[in-house]
Amino acid sequence: MLPKTITLTTDFGLKDPYVAEMKAATLSICPDCVIVDLTHLVEKFNVREGAFVLASAASYFPDGTVHVAVIDPGVGTQRRPIAIETKRGFFVGPDNGLLVLPAEAQGIVRIHEITSRRFMLSHVSGTFHGRDVFAPVAAHLAGGVDIEEMGPRITELARPKFTAVERGKDSLVGEVLHIDDFGNIITNLHAKDVAVFKEDVIRVELSGATLEIKISRSYADTKPHEPLALIGSHNYLEIALNQGDAAAKFLTKTGDKVAVTRT
Repeated sequence: MLPKTITLTTDFGLKDPYVAEMKAATLSICPDCVIVDLTHLVEKFNVREGAFVLASAASYFPDGTVHVAVIDPGVGTQRRPIAIETKRGFFVGPDNGLLVLPAEAQGIVRIHEITSRRFMLSHVSGTFHGRDVFAPVAAHLAGGVDIEEMGPRITELARPKFTAVERGKDSLVGEVLHIDDFGNIITNLHAKDVAVFKEDVIRVELSGATLEIKISRSYADTKPHEPLALIGSHNYLEIALNQGDAAAKFLTKTGDKVAVTRT
């Protein structure tokens, strides 16, 4: 049988021993697993960015992969530690919205609050659940433990604003989910939502501009430094400038409201 894959997504950075400690906890329980670092450079405490990164990458991993994500400003509080089983694998982390987008993209089967101390380290600190709770639980899931053993089944997840889209007959209202290093404005409007506009010219209202543009197939469909809209490689609507920085030009930042209507 092929070894199980466990991915790690955190805001821990690379200077401190935190990531290594999570890996040590994982390998002590599941020594044959393969650990893949998605990133440890998510902006500190930025749950939105972590959710986007994980949702973007998770679908490319093999079935059965266990994804651990720890961007957890509420560690040690009443926020729940959770494990989610999907049609493709598992997600383990805090119930603060971090896991909603990637888990729903794979189709949620079961959600369990992690309460059983049997699957945690013997000492659980109040500040490092990544090492003491989430990594061990992921290792046990990769080793074949049924998710039912982790704790009680729950039906609701914490849903931050960045997961919500308002849908009208000829309109969509969402927000900026991420701005990449090119300055492309990546919204939370999924391709299936935007499909209602087909080949029409759309009006996009951003914080710093209102644009009337057609949905293009590639960044090069317009002249250099001209604006365009397209469905990006992760299936979200993007507003971009060909060879330019759209976020800087249109004074847009993550969390800003985005409204799209048919002209």
